[in-house]
Amino acid sequence: MRSDVEYFLRDKHILSSPVIHHSGSCQYLENHTGRRDPVTPECCKTSNGVELRDSLKKAAIEAVDAVKERLFSISDQMYREPEVGLQEWKSSKLLVDLLKEFGFEVEVGLCNLPTSFRAIRRGKPGGPTVAILAEYDALPEIGHGCGHNIIGTAAAGAGIALAPLMDNIRGTLVVLGTPAEEGAVDNAGGKVTLLEGGAFSGVDVAMMFHPSQKDVVMSTSNARVAMEISFRGKAAHAAGAPHEGINALDAAILTFNAWNALRQHVKEDVRIHGIITKGGVSPNIIPDYAEIRMYVRAKDMDYLRQVEDKVKKCAEGAATATGATVNFRYTAKAYANMITNETLARAFGKNLEALGRKVQEPEPKAGGGSTDMGNVSHVVPSIHPYIAICEPGTATSHSREFAKATISEMGHKGLLDGAKALAMTAIDVFTDPVLLAAIKDEFAKKVSRKG
Repeated sequence: MRSDVEYFLRDKHILSSPVIHHSGSCQYLENHTGRRDPVTPECCKTSNGVELRDSLKKAAIEAVDAVKERLFSISDQMYREPEVGLQEWKSSKLLVDLLKEFGFEVEVGLCNLPTSFRAIRRGKPGGPTVAILAEYDALPEIGHGCGHNIIGTAAAGAGIALAPLMDNIRGTLVVLGTPAEEGAVDNAGGKVTLLEGGAFSGVDVAMMFHPSQKDVVMSTSNARVAMEISFRGKAAHAAGAPHEGINALDAAILTFNAWNALRQHVKEDVRIHGIITKGGVSPNIIPDYAEIRMYVRAKDMDYLRQVEDKVKKCAEGAATATGATVNFRYTAKAYANMITNETLARAFGKNLEALGRKVQEPEPKAGGGSTDMGNVSHVVPSIHPYIAICEPGTATSHSREFAKATISEMGHKGLLDGAKALAMTAIDVFTDPVLLAAIKDEFAKKVSRKG
């Protein structure tokens, strides 16, 4: 069955006749018959690299527009049926089915993550491997208040726009499905698991974008650890024999008070925040068990580890003061701070501006949030820019209002522009060896300084 993109490309004379499917991928008619396509292959034969890139970008932009209603439908369906991390069965299947339809070779369940996937479209031999990353997990109760329905759908949209162009490009395109970015579930941090399992082996550049209130390409994020801290005490009658009990809830409350004091003595980029998830079962029983789930964030991993040690000592001191015992358990992979590749980010920003968007300067302070894309950025040149899906002040991330913005007209436009900018930037990397060399040079220097 021929795809919407193939119909579109043929109607625009970018393909001269139906695409022939072979081994799960789409290939240009020229590759099978020797006939020249009237537009793109002719550009591929010119020495004018700018002309080639412009032609490929134009084809990618128009290809995304050709399937926009399909993309809106998928993103909106994810909004209506949100799935938390590691349970994104429907969401990942929607993206996998779409990518298979457009000729990608797809492997599901990488690195013991059942809802992960890797979709590959190979071009001509040689050239770089570009990975476009998809996220699709939602938040508990709030749903897609972080806009991951847009992220995943746009990544797939960029991929299917590039797929029919790859026969005239040296390199390999990967759309990588990365589950459980949100820390709301145990064992979150899908990208870290994929990194550890070798899923990024051979990748030269990794890209994704995130919905926001502003268009910003030079993004930052904090390093983060996620912990569960539990206290064991001794139950007793809260009125009849309180002196025989050990109050685990008191230990949890003292821990929060100690953290409040600690905030005076850490750098301003540090964030210490958490909730008490368990603290007793009845007012007339001294709580014998209490539990905290919390995050510690800092500008970089080195300082994060220092603060993490102090945070633990606060809990240990609270346990000593009350007579309780304390236990620490990490609930997610540690997230590293984001190292944005500025060379790649500028290319993405230039493409966003070519689409009519105005890129804004980032806030002077590091972003307070965290992402497992940070871990990727320490291994592969990476970007994690932001694209506006609502007006500033109308909705904030991790809110129901932001979730609703993902299915608004502005949200749909952000999805399309994000998909187009990802595809355009991938074309830059594939076709401009000078740009790729500069990306790798910057990465090597930053990693060297970090080490």
